[in-house]
Amino acid sequence: MTTLLQINTSINNGNGQSSQLARQFVASYRKAHPDVQVRVRDVAAAEPIPHLDAERFGAFISQPEARTPAQQAFVAFSDMLIEELRKADVIVLGLPMYNFGVPSQLKAYFDHVARAGVTFKYTEQGPVGQLTGKKAYVFATRGGVYAGSPLDTQTGYVRDFLRFIGISDVTFVYAEGLAVNAQSREAGLARAAAEIERLAA
Repeated sequence: MTTLLQINTSINNGNGQSSQLARQFVASYRKAHPDVQVRVRDVAAAEPIPHLDAERFGAFISQPEARTPAQQAFVAFSDMLIEELRKADVIVLGLPMYNFGVPSQLKAYFDHVARAGVTFKYTEQGPVGQLTGKKAYVFATRGGVYAGSPLDTQTGYVRDFLRFIGISDVTFVYAEGLAVNAQSREAGLARAAAEIERLAA
């Protein structure tokens, strides 16, 4: 049985275009893979991830026996997020662009799942990701048109982070020009929908 983890990062409580595209993909994927088990995590609205602070970071790097009860709770929350990722065969990420970057809530999520000795380890040859053997799909929605330009700060960052923790098979689907005008919005969403049907088959 395949396990799919859908991660929504829109601040619009599942109604953002990136969440809708991710949902469309999951629905199409279900048709082609009826035995798939789906877990949805909304890191921005329904289940917001706390941003990293000194106490949380200190909990992650401290020895288990030295952690305070509060730090133990921080680590348990991080462990839960990591276990979801570890169990997932397929990861579907809804990725809106806010002010030329990723949502800060996604950065907070990344900060909670990047744990030395857990999701990656340092070696003499450099860091080695531990969450291997997974396929990721990223549905990136933008008001303007940025893919392939210096203003696309998302693609490289997200691809590099996922590779850092061991997820190197990553496909991006872009829906751009959504705020330019109605025609551009319709065309951008139509291109993404066509790509979804192709990928989910």
